[in-house]
Amino acid sequence: MKGSKVKIRERAVEITRLLYRAYPDSHCSLNYKNAHELLVATILSAQCTDHRVNIVTKDLFLKYQSPQDFAYCDLQQLSRNIHSCGYHNQKAKSIQGASLKIVEEHGSMVPDNMNDLTELPGVGRKTANCILGEIYDIPVMVIDTHMIRIMGLLGFTNNKDPKKIEKDLMELFDRKDWVKLTHMVIDHGRSVCIARRPRCDECALSDLCPSADV
Repeated sequence: MKGSKVKIRERAVEITRLLYRAYPDSHCSLNYKNAHELLVATILSAQCTDHRVNIVTKDLFLKYQSPQDFAYCDLQQLSRNIHSCGYHNQKAKSIQGASLKIVEEHGSMVPDNMNDLTELPGVGRKTANCILGEIYDIPVMVIDTHMIRIMGLLGFTNNKDPKKIEKDLMELFDRKDWVKLTHMVIDHGRSVCIARRPRCDECALSDLCPSADV
């Protein structure tokens, strides 16, 4: 990161303001009604679009309506039910394994802390932060591919490791904005700062972005 910490911090504040203006309605794009549904949907979203996941979970959550349903289901049938999300066999094992642990060790309640969440099969820091931020209103950042790429382009981190990027960004952005910031950056990455063809000429952040090609 170039420039003084104060200047970088000031730019982070202004970029946050511009993102709020551009994406006031940004929110989690996965459909869910409770913590366990979000956990399942997030596991399914690995290497898959949220749009596809939402199509699959529309029927999935009618068939499996509780952590117990997932925990004690037929694994092969579950795998078939989520086939179109990709990596269906591994994801089915993770969903069933996580659900079983939630039922038998956590009283059927999805944990509310990083340590317990990341001990669940198939749950890493990214999924855990999604649960903590969306369900338990804990200030966290979900570091996905959009956050890694766009925050790098904006000059807010030189790191490639998600955990180090998370630390860099938490030092720059206000805690109250952490959860919403992730959603706004994801929306920005999908609509404007597209990986293969960034639309810098249409970008509300271009004047503050050291990587802008305008």
